[in-house]
Amino acid sequence: MILLMLFIGKSDEVASNRSTGEGLKTQETQTRLVIKNASLSIVVEQPGETMDSISKLAGDLGGFVVSSNLYRIQVDGGLEVPQANITIRVPSETLDQALEVIKSGAGQILNENISGQDVTQEYTDLESRLRNLERAEQQLTAIMEQAWETEDVLSVYNRLVEVQEQIELIKGQMKYYEQSAALSAISVNIQANEAVQPLKIGNWQPVGVAKRAIQALINTLEFIANLLIWIGLYILPVGLILYFPGRWVWKGAKKLAARRKAKKEQKKAAKEAKEA
Repeated sequence: MILLMLFIGKSDEVASNRSTGEGLKTQETQTRLVIKNASLSIVVEQPGETMDSISKLAGDLGGFVVSSNLYRIQVDGGLEVPQANITIRVPSETLDQALEVIKSGAGQILNENISGQDVTQEYTDLESRLRNLERAEQQLTAIMEQAWETEDVLSVYNRLVEVQEQIELIKGQMKYYEQSAALSAISVNIQANEAVQPLKIGNWQPVGVAKRAIQALINTLEFIANLLIWIGLYILPVGLILYFPGRWVWKGAKKLAARRKAKKEQKKAAKEAKEA
């Protein structure tokens, strides 16, 4: 039982030490694992046709379409034009080729971004941890086969389940790194020419004037709406709160003044009656 507890308590420490040492040795000779992705924003004549072409390109290069969306937007002047978004995955070694094909079919490239993430260190550490955990799994299995006491069997079994869960988790992380490095993602935003080219008449751009006029209208409407909200939610309630008490005080003061005036007139009339 004591030996069993010592093994369980030290298995993580041994695995960690082996992982560090083996990870450093393996990293020196292992091919670097880099996750490369790209994003593009392009302008074309027909966004729908371009999206279909990119989808076909992914298949031709041995990749696939992750997502695609074709929709319509309204530009200045009320004109509706198509726009599309598509994300594909292609083998990482064909990333540059795919980007060149996509850009060659574009009338204008608004922006392009290529990113790379080196996960060699993380992958190497996972490999070392996996080997150590698999050794621990074999040792725990052997110990459980030799254990007779119920307490020993349960302790080893619980520890074995924990190790197996860690093994599955690490395998999943390694698979994610492998697939991400093997297949690069390319996200493309496809816009129509009409969406980016302003209307010009000589040197005059009516679209710019219209934009400023619309913005001024929006600002005016915003001011009026804010004013109405302040009136309805603040000024009016506060006015009502002050109105009713003020009106009551004013009426009371008016009645009091009328009574005093009546008393003065009565006194004056009584005085005149005595003198007469």
